[in-house]
Amino acid sequence: MTDKLSVSFEFFPPKPGDAENAFWTTLKRLESINPKFVSVTYGAGGTTRDRTLLTLKKIREETSLKPVAHLTCVGASKEEVNAVVRDNWNAGVRHILALRGDPPGGVGKRFEPHPQGYQNAADLVRGIREIENFEVSVTAYPERHPESVSIEEDLAFMADKAEHGATRAISQFFFHNSFFLRLRDRIQARGIDIDLVPGILPITNFARVCEFAAKCGAHIPPDLARRFAGLDQDPETRNLVAAIVAAEQVEALRREGINAFHFYTLNRADLVYAICRVLGLGSPKEEAA
Repeated sequence: MTDKLSVSFEFFPPKPGDAENAFWTTLKRLESINPKFVSVTYGAGGTTRDRTLLTLKKIREETSLKPVAHLTCVGASKEEVNAVVRDNWNAGVRHILALRGDPPGGVGKRFEPHPQGYQNAADLVRGIREIENFEVSVTAYPERHPESVSIEEDLAFMADKAEHGATRAISQFFFHNSFFLRLRDRIQARGIDIDLVPGILPITNFARVCEFAAKCGAHIPPDLARRFAGLDQDPETRNLVAAIVAAEQVEALRREGINAFHFYTLNRADLVYAICRVLGLGSPKEEAA
């Protein structure tokens, strides 16, 4: 574990009011962690398009953090999506996380591309790269995409994304490291030229995480359920356990040679900050290095 630890964070655009003020206060704390980038989500069907762009612009203009724009193509024409791509470029954003997006009916429903739209994430990657020289990241599913028939089909899609210009694949969250390591080995065995980064989800609400996991097909270890049992009304202890669990998962993956991690913060920057401090990031020693 001699390689330097690298982290990045995902946020959703905050709603105006107290939540927005708290968001910017805690986000500023993360500057001492020196993340590789911070990404901002894009609501289903572009529902947060304006707030996402405003958040990205403010991050770029008022912090030292590097913003990454999420972008989906579901329910939109190429012309509409391309306009968002250009808006991001004009706002100074140089990195996009390209996703197909969930079907309007939700995960598990059949996806139908817009008649004049991009067909899938690989097609979206190609379109983005044709407009401007963005860095493009995509997503990966350690336990198989809910709509895929097999991991092999997922790998074929991953190869298409890489061939169209994606350079990084950020995984869906998982709690069994073996699934991620299997995906890493299969990507390497197929010669797919893309960096695979594990997505880490700190558990702030166990019931909510179970709902997320059911939708995306992520397995939850019985031991994890036991560790959070009875903590629904004890947020202080729950957050301590969440920080320990996330740090343990990162350290176990580092022992497998992995040193870049993406945290799904759910806008809980305070918890992610604590986890990063547990991992040794953001300390005076780190800042002086």
